[in-house]
Amino acid sequence: MSKLFDRFGRKHTYLRISVTDRCNLRCTYCMPAGGIPWKEHSEILSYEEIRRITKLFIELGVTKIRLTGGEPTIRKNIEDLIGKLSGLQGVETLAMTTNGISLRDKAFVYKECGLNTINISLDTLKKERFIQITKRDYFEQIMEGISSSIDAGFSQLKLNVVVMKGVNDDEILDFIDFVKDKPINVRFIELMPFKENNWDLSYFVPYAQIKKTIEAQYKLLPIKREASNVAKDFCIRGLLGTVSFITSMSESFCSTCNRVRLTADGKLKTCLFDNTEIDLKKAIRNGATDCELTDMILYALYNKPLEHKPVEELVNEENRRMVEIGG
Repeated sequence: MSKLFDRFGRKHTYLRISVTDRCNLRCTYCMPAGGIPWKEHSEILSYEEIRRITKLFIELGVTKIRLTGGEPTIRKNIEDLIGKLSGLQGVETLAMTTNGISLRDKAFVYKECGLNTINISLDTLKKERFIQITKRDYFEQIMEGISSSIDAGFSQLKLNVVVMKGVNDDEILDFIDFVKDKPINVRFIELMPFKENNWDLSYFVPYAQIKKTIEAQYKLLPIKREASNVAKDFCIRGLLGTVSFITSMSESFCSTCNRVRLTADGKLKTCLFDNTEIDLKKAIRNGATDCELTDMILYALYNKPLEHKPVEELVNEENRRMVEIGG
């Protein structure tokens, strides 16, 4: 039985773990154009520390784990961590969000180590535009990685697409066409404000507008979902692929939030947009017992805010950069 309830009665079953703040792409909405000072290896959690913290969360009622970054696959021997976590009793879903560069060669390896689902971040289907957005040329590797992931047979395969006006909003229907004959869920995500990502309303495309664009050509059929799911999910009549919308800005889902986040340097964040953090790494390295760590986790969760601030306030809010949090 879950013990991870906050003071508003929300049950938490989902832990997102950032394993590194480093990334091999430079998407401007995630990382400043000039990059950031990377954490030294000694500053981030070891795999054994991650496993220890994760085990405590599972004992408290977490059933879903997602590995994030930065880019998690550039952490050395990430498959070892996947194996360590998939072997923990109580894990029902072990997922990873990745830019997909490594999947061409590693999709089958990750699956064999126990990874259930993969989300691939891809904001364009055009090579030159990909280079403009990411400042790197890995487009072909990612497309091959998507094919390898389909062949590997993950229980779920999703594409995360951050929609930006004047950048890639003309590709919404292209993505629907891309998944029409593939077992892929394409997720259109509203652009979110983070430190130094130059968020501006002129780039923002709300969910309702994205959905209207699709419905002009396709019939969307709602998929019944759990209350804690952040996405609005739809089948597309006549197509194999599905579509979802992440409406963080225009229609927040704070009231049913079931997730907490562990940063690469061991800080526990109960809200993506709140800068309050609890330092579990420091406690571990100072000799904290499992009971003491559990008390810290429960204290942090009890003080989780009811909801994030309005977007006009978030723009000026002090918080980490997206690449440092892990989304």
